[in-house]
Amino acid sequence: MSHCANFIDGQWIDSREIIDNINPADTDDVIGQYAQASVADVEQALAAASASFADWSCGSIQQRFDALDAIGTEILDRREELGRLLAREEGKSLGESIGEVIRAGQIFKFFAGETVRLQGEILDSVRPGVQVEIMREPVGPVAIITPWNFPIAIPAWKIAPALAYGNSVVFKPSNLVPASAWALTDIISRSGIPKGVFNLVMGSGNSVGGHLLNDRRIKAVSFTGSLHTGAVVAEACSKHGTKYQLEMGGKNPLIILDDADLDVAVNCAVNGAFFATGQRCTASSRLIVEAGIHDDFVAAINVAVKDLRVGDPLKEGTQIGPVVDESQLNQNLKYIEIGKDEGATLLVGGGRVERDTPGFYQEPALFIDTNNNMRINREEIFGPVATVIKVADFEEAIAVANDTIFGLSAGICTRSLEFATRFKRECKAGMVMVNLPTAGVDYHVPFGGTKDSSFGAREQGSYAREFFTVVKTAYVGR
Repeated sequence: MSHCANFIDGQWIDSREIIDNINPADTDDVIGQYAQASVADVEQALAAASASFADWSCGSIQQRFDALDAIGTEILDRREELGRLLAREEGKSLGESIGEVIRAGQIFKFFAGETVRLQGEILDSVRPGVQVEIMREPVGPVAIITPWNFPIAIPAWKIAPALAYGNSVVFKPSNLVPASAWALTDIISRSGIPKGVFNLVMGSGNSVGGHLLNDRRIKAVSFTGSLHTGAVVAEACSKHGTKYQLEMGGKNPLIILDDADLDVAVNCAVNGAFFATGQRCTASSRLIVEAGIHDDFVAAINVAVKDLRVGDPLKEGTQIGPVVDESQLNQNLKYIEIGKDEGATLLVGGGRVERDTPGFYQEPALFIDTNNNMRINREEIFGPVATVIKVADFEEAIAVANDTIFGLSAGICTRSLEFATRFKRECKAGMVMVNLPTAGVDYHVPFGGTKDSSFGAREQGSYAREFFTVVKTAYVGR
């Protein structure tokens, strides 16, 4: 089996060390073999990004527009093919996978437009005869480190703005999902971007990631991943004065008030908690339910969860695919036992299930009789596991929702304008939803959280410029 190489300085660079990319829905299916970058490879990528930055950053914005637009067009044209590839390697259902690919294409299209929309300011100085110009310039060579749960969308929403604003890039994807990263790189390699501006180095976080974090040629690091690794990134960047941006997960609440439409509430909860196998940082892992609707809601969601179809993501009718790998599955199962030991009632699901092919399948799990002090309500599980917390009223609901170290996404189901308005103001999260799932965001508006969920400038939309550019003030005498 031939293997897929790293892309460095405009060339595909082979490697002695390779890894197999295994389909989590069928562990007998090897999707491909992917090169692991050596220290020398990473050094070459860093040198290429550094050497190419000056010309790219000062070059034609039309060239940037054309390249990003071409990337977006090809992604959208190949949505079915790339969606199937994504489903095979990550495990989310085919419909969700194709949707993710479409979003990646839309992101590149959006940032193609941003290349010609970047604005500055001209002001009069307080000193007569002096004019002040305020402009934005690219940061420099940027390291982009991405997780496995959105293997093409998250790289897209980091790479596209980095390139649009004139930065060069060294991209390290998760080793669990190299196929989508490689396919995206292949598209970028044929877009007309000059050699050295974009580089792919696949490999482990310890070797490749660590090297990127500790090299002074990197001027900014954009990272999405775990809270623990985010702290490592922050420490390394702080030592070198490197700009950094962190997205690190959540323990997202969905409040359901007595006046909520029951069908809307159940749909929001099931979508937010269990779609994409619960492997979304915006997933609704805590369902905070007011006492008057609690029993009806529990009865209805119990039926809805039991009806979810777990299986091969490529098969028609599958709603919940496998967990991404055995390690993640074992962690999920460990939390099921932790919840039971803490006194929570496992209402439905939670166990490993067998299908026609060997894979990492888990039944969606729902706990009831929980409180916010339990570990299953404090720690991010990152799987198809949700809990119900019963509360007396809105005041207790909002207090419980905010009682977490995380603050990424939060939602409420209510017909009350008063409570919806109070929720939007009082909930301590970066993104809040009313009568919508906590997972599901647009590409043209800012994404990010508060507290330990995020650090630094927002991602996506025009707000991405805050991270990928720096402000320069020029004084001109007349």
